[in-house]
Amino acid sequence: MGLADTYSSRAATPDTGTRTAYLVIDTESVPDGRLLSAVKYAGTNLTPEAAVERARDESREFSRDGSDFLPVSFQVPVGVCVLRAGPDFALQGFSCLDAPQFHPREIVRTFWNGVACHKAKLVTFNGRGFDMPLLELAAFRYGLSAREYYQNSRNRFNGPIDLMDWLSNFGACKMTGGLNLLAKLLGKPGKMDVSGAQVYELYRAGKLQEINDYCLCDTLDTYFVFLRTRILTGDINLEQEAELVAKAKELLATKTAEFPVLRKYLANWTDFASM
Repeated sequence: MGLADTYSSRAATPDTGTRTAYLVIDTESVPDGRLLSAVKYAGTNLTPEAAVERARDESREFSRDGSDFLPVSFQVPVGVCVLRAGPDFALQGFSCLDAPQFHPREIVRTFWNGVACHKAKLVTFNGRGFDMPLLELAAFRYGLSAREYYQNSRNRFNGPIDLMDWLSNFGACKMTGGLNLLAKLLGKPGKMDVSGAQVYELYRAGKLQEINDYCLCDTLDTYFVFLRTRILTGDINLEQEAELVAKAKELLATKTAEFPVLRKYLANWTDFASM
């Protein structure tokens, strides 16, 4: 696969000839049991599966909210979805990388090749706190170049756009409710049948497609939240946003055969009434 085609496979993209200005991304990951066994529980002879379970139990015990989520340094990506938008913020296409195999190394290689190819602004939700460190560490793990990314600024104020960081006044307040809340405020689906807490069990059951379907829906929610923030910045107005959303919805409707999860995503749109 050449660089120009990096995000074209299953990318649902019309040939508009418009350059890609933004890459909206979301990731899903699972704990690396072998790494946990070798680092956190060295000398215990724990199997990878037992190491993960022990680490999750310890995380729940010491977590204020009972979360069993493990640090990003012990995670490996099993789903990365990328949405491309033009300089006018219009949706150009989207892709779940290395579908349908979803091999971590190939996912990461494809991602960083795409970043180098498109030279676009990255947009995430909590990307500074998780998605980008996950992909950076994965590039380190596999020995993959991310030259374009590292040569440009990683500063929180003028580097990739982290919408959670941006909307929380760069960490001054807590964004309680997260992406799910913001998406639902806009009448978009937010969380449906799957949540992040279920990803590891889905992985153990071999349900990689379901994981990537969930990742794709989060990526789409991130895109629509991004559009609304561009009203706040004055880049577009409410009427332009409505037009962009309508065109995006039309594109999604044409891709339901290729991405069946989009039927459920579109069916869960609502008109959220303002108070």
